[in-house]
Amino acid sequence: MPSRRKQLFSLTLAILVVLFTIALVIYPKQGLESAMDGLKIFWDVVFPSLLPFFILSELLLGLGVVSALGVLLEPLMRPLFSVPGVGAFALSMGLAAGYPMDAVITARFRKNGLCSRIEGERLLAFTNTADPLFMFGAVAVGMFGYPALGALLAIAHYISAFLVGITFKLYGRREERHSRPKLGESVSASHRVPLLIRAYREMAKAKTGDARPFGKLLGDAVNDSVRTLLMIGGFIIFFSVFLRVLALIGAVSLAALPLGVLFHGIGINQDLVKPFISGLFEIDLGSAAAANTSAPLIEKVTIVSAIIAWSGLSVHAQVASVLTDTDIRMRPYFIARVYHAVLAGAITWVLFRAGLGSKAALIPQAIATMAPLSAGAEAHWQMSFTALGTWAFILCAITLLSLVLHVLGRLRVLAWHSRYS
Repeated sequence: MPSRRKQLFSLTLAILVVLFTIALVIYPKQGLESAMDGLKIFWDVVFPSLLPFFILSELLLGLGVVSALGVLLEPLMRPLFSVPGVGAFALSMGLAAGYPMDAVITARFRKNGLCSRIEGERLLAFTNTADPLFMFGAVAVGMFGYPALGALLAIAHYISAFLVGITFKLYGRREERHSRPKLGESVSASHRVPLLIRAYREMAKAKTGDARPFGKLLGDAVNDSVRTLLMIGGFIIFFSVFLRVLALIGAVSLAALPLGVLFHGIGINQDLVKPFISGLFEIDLGSAAAANTSAPLIEKVTIVSAIIAWSGLSVHAQVASVLTDTDIRMRPYFIARVYHAVLAGAITWVLFRAGLGSKAALIPQAIATMAPLSAGAEAHWQMSFTALGTWAFILCAITLLSLVLHVLGRLRVLAWHSRYS
């Protein structure tokens, strides 16, 4: 017998769906236009950009490359985020392709037994990131017309995601303590084997477990990827229509009243209230609306940074649908998105006030003293050098951190060996 709370929730959800259906019947033209807008975004941007990454991730999983990568990166990911080494693959693919790529890979990890439920929830908490192309190209250049802002948004976004991962390292410790197997001689013995040999053995083991020939593996990868992308496209179209209907019936204006009081209390321009509400549902619509307001630039960039970190209910619904066949819970993911949004907005504000939002701070002086360029060429050079500097810094930091954690990992193995030998 379902509880009273579940019954009330089901009744409320049914009423809302009926009201939305009636509103869509009343506004059929606007609904069709919104659906076409969502379809255009999906077909022109999302489908071609994500399909190659989806196929490649399936191939890498089937060929055992991800298992080998997990062994190699275990000394980095385990002490830093308390997730298995394969989490680095989800993180890198999420950085390259954006959401919901990380959710798709994490769900596959869980189905294949490469991570526990707690580890999957930790991984999903900090790998849900926007891709650099979106922040540098779509937001900084396309929406703001100010390429230098791309580095500011990217630095704040990835630093805050890193901090979320560090924080969620503590999540689920009590539950994990009851299910963690005791370390024994097999653990210390396995760590005596050189890292590269262990990585090769894991890759061979994973490939043996997946006995499909490459042609079958490729065909399944394409089929599964297209099926997942069509589901994502459906969510994009649905939320595009849903947000338009909410605006038509005045629900957005009604929700703007309490938010307006909050924004006024913390000193944020009232023009950003409705874009922020749009961003709660859909990241592209909210970011574009915020960029087009007359609010001060620092406030617009801060709100957009928070919206990007939040990622929108549309993305959340995509993640929930991907995780349906797993036991990974959505509550930790939702809490992490709120935390990520707050951190990203705060870091963006601080960095902008510190001067990182100025063109002089982000563009090398040699470029600033060059002969004047055309608007398109200037935007291209600014975005190229900004992206290059940002990723160079990130790669150097990751390399140094990997070396340090590898040494710490070796010391930890020696401690295990001395304890159990």
